[in-house]
Amino acid sequence: EVKLVESGGGSVQPGGSLRLSCAASGFTFSRQSMSWLRQAPGKEVEWISEINFGGTDTDYVPAVKGRFTISRDNAKNTLYLQLNSLKIEDTAVYYCAKSLSHWLRGDGRGQGTQVTVTS
Repeated sequence: EVKLVESGGGSVQPGGSLRLSCAASGFTFSRQSMSWLRQAPGKEVEWISEINFGGTDTDYVPAVKGRFTISRDNAKNTLYLQLNSLKIEDTAVYYCAKSLSHWLRGDGRGQGTQVTVTS
């Protein structure tokens, strides 16, 4: 059974930082590209970042590029997202997933971790 458990969220002021973690189990993590998604209040879930299985290639949605950094530790079966220079519009529940399509069909969907940016 695929299991993804997100953690590390919290409440920060604009300009602050957080580091999110995602513990993965139930599949061969080191052979799977992974993504971070987020869902803001009243909005649809959106893909924000992806990393290939080896951690050598990453991609970001323009809104977070240069501020967020995705990484992984295959030895620990853990995915990370470093969030810097946070903005109020980054407020959302953040999820990790194999991909957006996997998340939409409920494959390993976790509870997410809440990030709130407020002054």
